[in-house]
Amino acid sequence: MALSITNQCINCDMCLAECPNDAIYEGTKVYEIDVARCTECIGFYAHQTCVAVCPIECIVPHPEHVETPEQLLHKFKNLNLFKTLK
Repeated sequence: MALSITNQCINCDMCLAECPNDAIYEGTKVYEIDVARCTECIGFYAHQTCVAVCPIECIVPHPEHVETPEQLLHKFKNLNLFKTLK
């Protein structure tokens, strides 16, 4: 499942640089996560790096985008295939 950043975000910038898929971006009020790019770091790391560095624990599973680890791995492969074709 993709991750989501709650309204408790303090815009500390810690998560931004950690995302290997460039899924995190600056939203209107808080940082947001592009669910089409979030693989929960599957394919890169054993854990979600944005969650690990968030000082206030405001990054949570996105309730509307439930995905299995296999689906996340497939998304990872498609994102990286697209990068190599550019």
